[in-house]
Amino acid sequence: MYWLVEDEEQLNVLINSGYKKAFIEVIPYNDTIHPVQNHVSLVYIRPIKSSKGYMICIVHSEALNGLNTRINDLLNKFEVLYCRDKKEILHYFPIKTLYDINLPPTTYIRPTTNTHDLYYRKYKDNKELNLIIPIVKHFELCETIFRDLKANINNKKTEYGQFYNSRVSLVFNAIERSGLRVHVPTFEQFFHPINGEHTYTQFNLKTTTTRPSNKFNNVNYAALNKENGCRKSFVPRNNRFVEIDISAFHPSLAARLIDYDFAGVDIHAHFASLYGVDYKKSKELTFKQLYGGVFENYRSLEFFKKIEEYVGKTWDKFQSDGFIECKISNYRYEKEKLDNMNPQKLFNYVLQNLETSTNVLILWKILCILRGYKTKLVLYTYDSFLFDYDESEPTVLENIRNIFKEFSLNIKEIEGYDYNFGEIA
Repeated sequence: MYWLVEDEEQLNVLINSGYKKAFIEVIPYNDTIHPVQNHVSLVYIRPIKSSKGYMICIVHSEALNGLNTRINDLLNKFEVLYCRDKKEILHYFPIKTLYDINLPPTTYIRPTTNTHDLYYRKYKDNKELNLIIPIVKHFELCETIFRDLKANINNKKTEYGQFYNSRVSLVFNAIERSGLRVHVPTFEQFFHPINGEHTYTQFNLKTTTTRPSNKFNNVNYAALNKENGCRKSFVPRNNRFVEIDISAFHPSLAARLIDYDFAGVDIHAHFASLYGVDYKKSKELTFKQLYGGVFENYRSLEFFKKIEEYVGKTWDKFQSDGFIECKISNYRYEKEKLDNMNPQKLFNYVLQNLETSTNVLILWKILCILRGYKTKLVLYTYDSFLFDYDESEPTVLENIRNIFKEFSLNIKEIEGYDYNFGEIA
């Protein structure tokens, strides 16, 4: 059988081959275009029990086209489709059998060939660039990816792998699909030219700490400037933006790690009274000690006494067992995979993992509530959730607020007709 599948007869042979497990990679029209706005040119399938891979042609200048309507017939034949990036491929094929084998902390950089580099240097603005790069070069690229990752297929399945595949990749794919409406002149003033009035974020989930970053086309959506007016670029599709922020999120999470109860009080106000400072200074002191270590003059406070005990015990376990397993996600920070670790840095990693995994559970519940509604969750940044709210759906926000109550988290809200919320530019 040919490696290039470009007609119905060849496709039927592959469909009826009896293969149950395979590796999949997707070649879009252009690698620099966001998957939401992209299309599929080629699909690489490497059955695990086959000695070679196959390239199914959807649209390409070198081959016959027209298999787009049948590609799902092939994909649905497999019990498992292993992949490099489930979140990405879900944009093209929202199928349940995808299983990401490239889990954190491994940051696998998708390789290229010399031919790809040449074409992208000369013609990167061509929205259909991959349709003119030779198919054999795309095949070579996909074979390289499979060779690089195939050993992961046999890795022991973990609880974290299940959590990542069943929750993490799905919720961030959903947020990416929502996109953000923009005021085009303002957006182009601060960022880059845009085609249409929507922009899309892209989360990188394969980070060392497991805390996702969010950047696309040189726009860092996880750290948009609050002072220069760039946030006015983002405007709602519906009636207004509503942002829900979790108050004192990291102190709240740290309290759960050490079994400390703030009894529902405003955490920063509580510490302000203990420190003998104002609210703003209280926040600064608390965060400095959580991230950098407890100050000598506050070690007698029960919260920080317990924090120091937890940091010490966690480090001792990390040293003796070679790993620490996190709550909720069951992710393991493994000593042999982490360089230059120290007790405080390890604690920060554990805290960031708990933040992310807690938010994944919250996001899952939010997205379930929003199914079928016009109100959308359009941006997430660590302790902040931005909703494009439709006023004809008055119960939605109350249902979302109740989710945060379920997790015993205090929240505050702000709303406005752009993402600047009236801040001074």
